[in-house]
Amino acid sequence: MSKVSPGPTPGFLVWRLASKWRVAVDRAVAPLGLTHAQYVLAASLHGMQRNGERPSQRRLADHTGLEALYVSKLARALETAGLIERTRDPRDPRAVQLALTEQGQAVTRQAITTVQELLQQLLEPLGGLDAPRTRAFTDELTALLDAPLTRSVPNDESTQGTTP
Repeated sequence: MSKVSPGPTPGFLVWRLASKWRVAVDRAVAPLGLTHAQYVLAASLHGMQRNGERPSQRRLADHTGLEALYVSKLARALETAGLIERTRDPRDPRAVQLALTEQGQAVTRQAITTVQELLQQLLEPLGGLDAPRTRAFTDELTALLDAPLTRSVPNDESTQGTTP
């Protein structure tokens, strides 16, 4: 028998927080011509390029946790805006490599600064971006994200021997 929580569940709170932060980032980067998802892609690409990487769309999808098809769509939009360039990987003609253009680097640096300021504001209840509570919160979120998802199998006699 399960206990019914008198308040919101952790899942509901994570969803609400994610929605709140997504809207806040969308609003913050909109003047730069970006959406939150485009910002995530560009900022991730910026960091990878600083480390000497020219990632494929697949590698960037794995890094961001976004679906490869969605990364492709975002990359096309950013390419149309002149912020990234997409080129075929010389080692694998099926793969597409991504790189920020000069304009893309400038816009991304501005967006990163804007989002860092926003994060400072959003994390103020925990003491700010560099506070011990924020580090602990980040560790907890990382633990949840690192936990593998396993398919739950109903333990019910009515489903025994059936294919889900």
